[in-house]
Amino acid sequence: MKNLLANISNPSDLRKLNADQLPELAKDLRAFIIDIVATKEGHLGASLGVVELTIALHYLFDTPNDLLVWDVGHQAYGHKILTDRKAVFHTNRQFKGIAGFPSRQESNFDTFGVGHSSTSISAALGMAIASNLKGETNKHHIAVIGDASIASGMAFEALNHAGVSKANILIILNDNAIGIDPSVGALKEYLTRVKTDKKLAAQNNIIKALNFDYSGPVDGHDLPKLLKELDRLKQVKGPKFLHVITTKGKGLQKAEEDQITYHAPGKFDKISGERLPKEANSFTKYQDVFGKTVLELAKKNSKVVAITPAMLTGSSLKLMMQELPNRTFDVGIAEQHAVTLAAGMATQGLVPFCNIYSTFLQRAYDQVIHDVALQNLPVIFCLDRAGLVGEDGATHHGVFDIAYLRCIPNLIVFAPRNEIELRNILYTAQLSLENPIAIRYPRGYGKIKNWEVGYSKIEIGKGLCLKEGSEIAVLSVGTISENIIEAIANSNNKEIIAHYDMRFVKPLDEKLLETIFRKFSKIITIEDGTVKGGFGSAIVEFTAKNSFKNDIKIIGVPDNFITHGSILELQKEIGLDVKSLTKLFSKT
Repeated sequence: MKNLLANISNPSDLRKLNADQLPELAKDLRAFIIDIVATKEGHLGASLGVVELTIALHYLFDTPNDLLVWDVGHQAYGHKILTDRKAVFHTNRQFKGIAGFPSRQESNFDTFGVGHSSTSISAALGMAIASNLKGETNKHHIAVIGDASIASGMAFEALNHAGVSKANILIILNDNAIGIDPSVGALKEYLTRVKTDKKLAAQNNIIKALNFDYSGPVDGHDLPKLLKELDRLKQVKGPKFLHVITTKGKGLQKAEEDQITYHAPGKFDKISGERLPKEANSFTKYQDVFGKTVLELAKKNSKVVAITPAMLTGSSLKLMMQELPNRTFDVGIAEQHAVTLAAGMATQGLVPFCNIYSTFLQRAYDQVIHDVALQNLPVIFCLDRAGLVGEDGATHHGVFDIAYLRCIPNLIVFAPRNEIELRNILYTAQLSLENPIAIRYPRGYGKIKNWEVGYSKIEIGKGLCLKEGSEIAVLSVGTISENIIEAIANSNNKEIIAHYDMRFVKPLDEKLLETIFRKFSKIITIEDGTVKGGFGSAIVEFTAKNSFKNDIKIIGVPDNFITHGSILELQKEIGLDVKSLTKLFSKT
């Protein structure tokens, strides 16, 4: 049979098909996604689940004139393929290739950047209000939002506003009962009941109560039904809500059976779906160092609790959930709630480990300041995915945390250089700290095989000398020290270069810094965070306060948003790889 997708580059081509051809196109599109992701990797399950919905939306609506927002962008692979990016889809998430999430810089079909969740209703409502003000009252504005995303506070705020607006907005709930991990909470339970209880959907309906024209649930894989309902909704003015039921991973049996793993499965056999074995790695991921250590500490300290906003697997808190479920809390995509929940627990003498990816803690900044630091509550923030994270790109790099946290009074900021340091600071943090602390660590593997050693208490605000030198001092925090150690060893100036792991961005070890600044005329600071307001800036502030005149060079992430690519490719691009640092040290 002829491959229909072969002749489709954009929605104009799609709309030339007869409606009865669309199920065949869905098969082609699914096969195309599977074929590429099997070898190039990426997010699989979510996009497979919305193939029919993607086709129906672009078939019936006049995109890009009608505005379509995806929430989150994991779902948008089919959308990208049908909007002039089929020929380059094999470059997805690769350095200098197309982005893994919709991007306004990439296509006019991508109406809004959606790397973080729960933004679509607010964005689409803003677009719809703008259209009304411009007299474009026939324009359609569509937000496709997942059931995990809609449970976030921001989505509720937007629903609350949209329900009393006269905006021409259609919200489509893609309900597959899972985000990365299974969805949680009372709303999830309500949506589950709605699927089987038609009276509940018709009568005591939460969405109807907010003034939406509610319809559904509709089978998201039945194209004729989808087309019929979407065509009806095109004629309805004002806020509308369509509840669509989908299966994450639809069309690949392994992805349907193991939806957590096949969210982003790595390389796999496109026929059987079996994951291909990865190259053996004898080291441990930092997330697993955290997960195993916190579980170990919790078994010894009954006050320890752990919180994650929908990243149970990614943070490795699933280990604690399996053994201590009553003290492990997955609060859903709710970073603000997670932080203040931890603060409330801390007021009652519990020891909360609040694990949030660095980029997602940005969403709870006020809570960190107002609810935790202002009250000096000893919450332990564990910032996974700090620094460059690789292929997820600008929306997910954890490069701003040092800058946005070190200005907050009462808050300790620590970056371990290896697994043992991470283990020891986690141990230290639960020994009745009087202040909140943020512990930042990267995505990926460490370099120490035998890291599960006895605990040592870390003195707060104490740095270390890793290597003596005579003329130049390199100051660093965190795991970037691995590149620095190797680069110094490779340089032709290794005898004159000293290396210090400052460990704490706040409080700085000022006694050690005074010794360094008196001994060395030239100082180089290196970090895997932004150079604007980061660790290097803290060192410059120290010199100004103490009237030192040393020559200081700040190396780190430059003042622009860093693209996607492997971590090594990105380090090369910005000069943080071993070769670039070796060159820097050799000519210093």
